[in-house]
Amino acid sequence: MNIQTITKTLIDAGIEENEAKKEIKMLLEHFCSYTEMDKIRGTALDEVQLSTLKEKVLERVKTRKPVQYIIGEAYFMGEFFKVTPGVLIPRDETEILVTKAIELIKKHNLKDVLDIGTGSGCIACTIAKQTPATVLGVDISSDALRVALDNVTKLGINNRAVFRKSDLFSKVREEEKFDLIISNPPYIPTGTELSAEVQHEPKEALFAEENGLKLYREIVEQAPGFLKPGGWLMFELGIGEAVQVKRFMEVFFKDIVIEKDLAGIERVIFAQLG
Repeated sequence: MNIQTITKTLIDAGIEENEAKKEIKMLLEHFCSYTEMDKIRGTALDEVQLSTLKEKVLERVKTRKPVQYIIGEAYFMGEFFKVTPGVLIPRDETEILVTKAIELIKKHNLKDVLDIGTGSGCIACTIAKQTPATVLGVDISSDALRVALDNVTKLGINNRAVFRKSDLFSKVREEEKFDLIISNPPYIPTGTELSAEVQHEPKEALFAEENGLKLYREIVEQAPGFLKPGGWLMFELGIGEAVQVKRFMEVFFKDIVIEKDLAGIERVIFAQLG
């Protein structure tokens, strides 16, 4: 038994080879304290480490649980965030959203940010960590908010990112106004079939009615009442949703910008209050 044969177990289970190698690396670092430097040095794994690795790989194959839930953390924009099955796993496309938000905040000296559907808090925490802005993250899920609080404490930014239980704007006070409202809302159309891995993630953070557009519409309609004059609204987009979300935003917002991801998919939309 060695790393190669254990990796093959993942590949034989249908996990793409490059992804399997990434997962093995994550499992080794987390459960076996075996790093890339150990690999470069030619340090061999002992039997206990190999047995542990095999056990975790078999769990991954049997349950189809994402490796991030097995290790309890996910890497996002330079930091490791705690994740549980109560929150979505941060994804690469969300890094595009946050990178653009950070650019906007720094360019326009934005101070107050609202993150709707904060989940693990990865968006709120990253913005608070990498900009001078303060962030209020809201979520309807108590489980998610507990994870977000753990992450903000882990990063040492408790006074910069705070969290509150709220169904969209329901617990945001009328007098609270923001320079930027950002959201990666549920946008998968209800009834869509998901992969076995994604089925482990919270359905309320994945699916939305109105062909995946309900939360976009509701946020767009309410956001003007919580933005400062000239404030910004920014979303991550689901595949094929840019045109309709832009139509929602055109009622209240000007100079709408849509950004594509590396695959050419329209992934981020943002605009300024008209």
